Amino acid sequence: MLRLAIDTGGTFTDCVLQDAETGASWFWKTLSTPAQPEQALLDGIDGLRSLRAFEAADLQSVLLATTIATNAILERKGARTVLVTTAGFRDVLLMGRAKRYDTFDLHLSKPEPLVPRRRVLEVTERVGPDGEVVDELASSEVDALVAQLENIAAVDGAEPDSVAVCLLHSYVNPLHEEMIGRAIAAWRPDLPVSLSSEVSPKYREYERMSTTVANAYVAPGASQFLDRLEAALDGRGFSGDLYVMQSNGGLLSTALSRQFPVNMIESGPAAGVLLAADVGRREGIDRVLSFDMGGTTAKLGAVEGGEPAVGTTFEVDTVNQRPGSGLPLNIAAVELVEIGAGGGSIASVDLGLIRVGPESAGAEPGPVCYGRGGRQVTISDANLVLGYLDPDRFAGGRMSLDTDAARAAIESQIAEPLGLPVLEAAWGVHTVANATMERAMRSMSIDRGRDPRDYALVAFGGAGPVHACRLARALGVRRVIVPGGAGVGSAIGMLEAEPQVMVSLTNPMLLTPEATTDVSVAKCFERLERNASEASGATGCSEMRRHAHLRYAGQGYELRVELPEGSIGSGYTAAVTSRFHQVYEDEYGYSESDSNVEAIDWSLTVTLVGAGEKPKDLAHLDEGIHLTADGSASRASVSVPTAVHKAYFPDGAGHSGAFVDCPFYDRSELEAGSTIVGPAVIADPESTILIPPGDQACLDDAGHIVVEIEAAAGVDATEEKMAEPGGAE
Repeated sequence: MLRLAIDTGGTFTDCVLQDAETGASWFWKTLSTPAQPEQALLDGIDGLRSLRAFEAADLQSVLLATTIATNAILERKGARTVLVTTAGFRDVLLMGRAKRYDTFDLHLSKPEPLVPRRRVLEVTERVGPDGEVVDELASSEVDALVAQLENIAAVDGAEPDSVAVCLLHSYVNPLHEEMIGRAIAAWRPDLPVSLSSEVSPKYREYERMSTTVANAYVAPGASQFLDRLEAALDGRGFSGDLYVMQSNGGLLSTALSRQFPVNMIESGPAAGVLLAADVGRREGIDRVLSFDMGGTTAKLGAVEGGEPAVGTTFEVDTVNQRPGSGLPLNIAAVELVEIGAGGGSIASVDLGLIRVGPESAGAEPGPVCYGRGGRQVTISDANLVLGYLDPDRFAGGRMSLDTDAARAAIESQIAEPLGLPVLEAAWGVHTVANATMERAMRSMSIDRGRDPRDYALVAFGGAGPVHACRLARALGVRRVIVPGGAGVGSAIGMLEAEPQVMVSLTNPMLLTPEATTDVSVAKCFERLERNASEASGATGCSEMRRHAHLRYAGQGYELRVELPEGSIGSGYTAAVTSRFHQVYEDEYGYSESDSNVEAIDWSLTVTLVGAGEKPKDLAHLDEGIHLTADGSASRASVSVPTAVHKAYFPDGAGHSGAFVDCPFYDRSELEAGSTIVGPAVIADPESTILIPPGDQACLDDAGHIVVEIEAAAGVDATEEKMAEPGGAE
């Protein structure tokens, strides 16, 4: 009855072992091993075994979130990919939508395509928008393409590692793409081939091509990683199910993950939003903003009505979170904003100003204070010098931090160039990092029509709870919730996920009240159900959820609308249309109920049976019961500080510019219902919670630290910012 969830990040790998029978959980955090990511997973398993005796053979399932696909794209370290497309469409990736994401930036630049122009090959063929073959793809054309692939090493210096095929209108008729796929498989059976008609069977050729290329670009690396991981687990006797987290919040089998690895992008951050949704439900809050700050990046998400907000597309490698500046991916994904601001983000002086990120020290060598060879100042070094981290109890006491080394690095790299005292330089790094995350949070909330004052902020990740309260105050958020095990929050979130298969297709249709429309909609979902069954190979499912991308006739873009459940019969289309009018009004403040509604894309999400049994509750979080170091449960003792350290709080009344005595508490020793008034620090084995002056924290009965932000200061600060010209960006 044991389930293991593992989230591999750029700096740390987080592991959670859960007993599905009792609900008891054990947490372990270890440094990642970028050169061999699977080694950190094995190290995490060994660490958990020191808390709770078990063997790999005892595991019912292993759930995995990984950054391997995301990092391959961001660092441009993916496979050498060749793109095959219709003659005349060689430059689709370069042209994109021909829009400027920032009208007034004279030096505007966009991410380089994953495939350079010299590796884009063309074939003469044409399929019309209705699926009719206009120009046949001749067998001689296919033979010539294979010959080009054979000779590409002479042109490019090496053989291709992967091939993406994206022909015009193949989402309607995949005949020609399938011909090319079979020819390449006959030539080189080991060469991965991604067909757009399988990866992203939707219209809009740029988005479909970008998605297919990204899938091909990360496929070899993802497959090799999964091969090594499965071999390592098999070597330890594991015989259960291995699932990979998807960007849409569901789990996927390793077989489908190898075929469609683009769905693995943002898998860890998506799991974190699942955690935030679960915390919100337990606290009776249906509007939540999630804040996950790890060692390399900070991720921000949203929960609406108790469910994670899910979009139909998202962009990776954006420029300053600007829409249209990144690489679009035509896959369902939990709404996220990700920035290079983690504990390991590097701070430097640029033109007389402090600059933080996006570069990261990662796990190797890591921040200066880790003592692993790091030489560049990071956010963690600044937080340590400011007194917000306990150097002797970091990571549950398994790591000792070097305060003197961090101070010396800040002095030489930040303080001296700017003529500042060391404390003010460290405070500058901390403040700039907060400002960067505040802008990202505004992008996730205010820029998308969400008033942050109506939301609670769920903070997790190793560094998230250090910055969360100040971030909340800047935005007017009145309540911050730090769940139990916050430092491994994304791994905990995976335990809430279910195995899912999502299939979609483009089938434009005017939603008229005639009965024939109901029949057409029914046939559309019958086809999707067959596709889902073929893709998953599953024999049973627990839930099916239908969605359609709808718009008023004549509009250029659509809204994703969840459709009614039940059989599709007479009156179903009318119910769909009515629901769209309501969604449109919620989004834009008005609707046009007399206008015709048009459907473009249809999708079906099938929740499969599997991934092991879930516990009914997390027993170790109830009634103030916590796990001790050996994994056994014990009643919490009286909440008294375990230590008092000097910490820097220039933003609190009476504390300006000085170190003050700051009590440090051990979270495992807090008594349920007790309150702590800031300034204070609460130490978790996996993270640290900073309570600034004026804020008040309480451990509730569910085991969450709930921080009430000083209301007057928070609201006033936000109202002032929103009143400034351009304050809401």
